[in-house]
Amino acid sequence: MKPPLSSATMPGAQPQARTSTYVSRGLRILAAVIFLAAGAAKLAGVPAMVQPFDQLGLGQWFRIVTGIVEVIGGIAVLVPAAAFLGGLLLSATMVGALLAHSFVIEGSPVPALILLLITAAIAWLHRPGRWAASTGPSPVMPPA
Repeated sequence: MKPPLSSATMPGAQPQARTSTYVSRGLRILAAVIFLAAGAAKLAGVPAMVQPFDQLGLGQWFRIVTGIVEVIGGIAVLVPAAAFLGGLLLSATMVGALLAHSFVIEGSPVPALILLLITAAIAWLHRPGRWAASTGPSPVMPPA
């Protein structure tokens, strides 16, 4: 009787898993740097961050909340066990930014769209159950 195929015995499985790990790590580091910097700028009250929130009309409290969300999300995507939730949080934030830049705030929505794609990819790569079919320990979720 043949042993069942696993990621260790399937041809081509290891390089694909390794590539996925590198892509995930690269996207998470890129997103963390961008969102930690943007969140810190919002919290510091940099004029370039204050002005769009004035145009939005929700008040500066919303800039502070957005900055806090971006810092929390930037930290979360660096932690593999929290990367899914961090990716979702930042994706939702970027949907709001995309809508704001498309309909209310002057400026291009393209940066928000690119960041939405990056954060959605992080959430997708770290979605719960992604590694359930593998026979080894999960590189994303800690053992129960």
